Amino acid sequence: MGLLRDGGVVYKPLEQIDLDPHSDEFYLKVTVKGTILVVLCSIESHQHTDLNEQQVEEIESDASPPERVQQAMECLPVTLEESLYDLKPGHFRRWTIADYSIAYNSGEITPLRVAQQFIDAVRDSSNPPFPMSFFINYDAEDILRHARESTLRYERGAPISALDGVPIAIKDEIDCSPYPTTGGTKWLHKVRPCTGDACCVMRLRSCGALIAGKTNMHELGTGLSGINPHHGTPRNPYDPNKIAGGSSSGSAAVVSAGLCPVALGVDGGGSVRMPASLCGVVGFKPTFGCIPHSGVLPLNWTVGMIGIVAATLEDAFIVYAAISGQLPSDESNTLSPKVYFPLLNSINPISDIKFAKYGEWFNDCSDDIRICCTNALSLLCDHYKWKTVEVTIPEIEAMRRAHYVTIGSECSTSLSSHLEKLDLAELGWDTRVVLQIYGAFHSKDYINSQKLRNGQMQIHNNIFAKADVIVAPSTGQTAYPIYNDVLKTGELDIVNAVALIRYQIAGNFLGLPAVTVPVGYDKAGLPIGLQFTGKAWSEPTLMHIAFAMQALCISDCRKPKVFYNLLDKN
Repeated sequence: MGLLRDGGVVYKPLEQIDLDPHSDEFYLKVTVKGTILVVLCSIESHQHTDLNEQQVEEIESDASPPERVQQAMECLPVTLEESLYDLKPGHFRRWTIADYSIAYNSGEITPLRVAQQFIDAVRDSSNPPFPMSFFINYDAEDILRHARESTLRYERGAPISALDGVPIAIKDEIDCSPYPTTGGTKWLHKVRPCTGDACCVMRLRSCGALIAGKTNMHELGTGLSGINPHHGTPRNPYDPNKIAGGSSSGSAAVVSAGLCPVALGVDGGGSVRMPASLCGVVGFKPTFGCIPHSGVLPLNWTVGMIGIVAATLEDAFIVYAAISGQLPSDESNTLSPKVYFPLLNSINPISDIKFAKYGEWFNDCSDDIRICCTNALSLLCDHYKWKTVEVTIPEIEAMRRAHYVTIGSECSTSLSSHLEKLDLAELGWDTRVVLQIYGAFHSKDYINSQKLRNGQMQIHNNIFAKADVIVAPSTGQTAYPIYNDVLKTGELDIVNAVALIRYQIAGNFLGLPAVTVPVGYDKAGLPIGLQFTGKAWSEPTLMHIAFAMQALCISDCRKPKVFYNLLDKN
């Protein structure tokens, strides 16, 4: 298609690029009116260097998942049992992994009772007028069987870990028995059978987690709305007339609605962080190569990786502890570093944090988001005496184009043998168009994208020499309306897609860790997220910062219109 082969474009040598705030580098505001603009990105392996992070504890790299969960729990502030049901009038919060663990250990409720309430809630959520379409597949008998086993362990006083009996949902892009892996399609599971659990699911099961089913998603992960013409469209719990975001739409929606404190997604272009932000929960994408990718649909193997949607940062941390770690020997060409966990229970907060902020880019969003995120960042800096460093991030639009070429080329290559034999009527209209675009990319486009990626890696390394993390809104707009005419066909809304993905690309294209934290709401009551992107392997610092931001905002958390209380004792 020639997206990166324009003869007149000459990029500056890296040493000539000015990253200062008054740089003459041009920021291109993307405005889409009546034409299709294609946005792009990709990633690289990261060599580990000692980051000398503050308030961390080194973890044995060969520790088992239950041992790692226990070590993570020891890094958290103590959750008091009496705080479980003692909420102030008008105050809302979602139940956390620690809440479930306390309730189970105290005998207030059992995993079996929670499983029964979960199944009832999923059935209730499927009723008109707004079927929430959280799941593509869930097996009530399988859930109840595992819940009974977990209940027996608690009765014997021998739970496997804090995750024992805690419901966790899995995006239908990740293999998980006894379910097929559809990738949001009607056909993929017929040509690619699921033969067992993905590595991340095996690790969760080894901790006793209650696997709650396969969440809905945008077909083949090709869109950002989550609208799925085959399995129904997941709706935003804060307003069921609005999108949940994609492509991990169901995972974000189930956490927001209280059905699970945690769900797994796959993030190839903000596909965990975007829906998490739109649904008012935490979305965390670790460094590329940090979590084993075996058992995940190989749709975009250099930009996509497993991410975590969670009620709180602590929940994301616990599940990260369970599923990350030493990679299978046959899988990765990345070198895993020493493993450090953040000491979130430390009485001394980390100090001297610097946030890189590119003003024009930061402000390229709706007024509500700009004001909310600016105020949240100011609150964070004022409270902890942290600083903001103004920078310029050059060639952001070129990076978006390169990401799209990369993710599209890899998806097209991965599916090529199947698509040759597929009746296009099996695909939603939007996915047909996107796959046609993907298939038109030339090998030169892909190679040029990787060259640009290497340059952007160096640019970002130079930015991280000035600051600890890059800060920006999570999305350029809040959740937009679902229109009835797209429910049966799928939706290709380029205008809204560009706004949603605006701040997501570096995390995937460059393989950097990133986390979105809810910080407020727009005038319509829809959630707004603030995103922090760190240098490779800086997960502990990111978690410290996200935890600090969460602590300042969580008291203002609002209850969604669609919410289920699975720890209800009555």
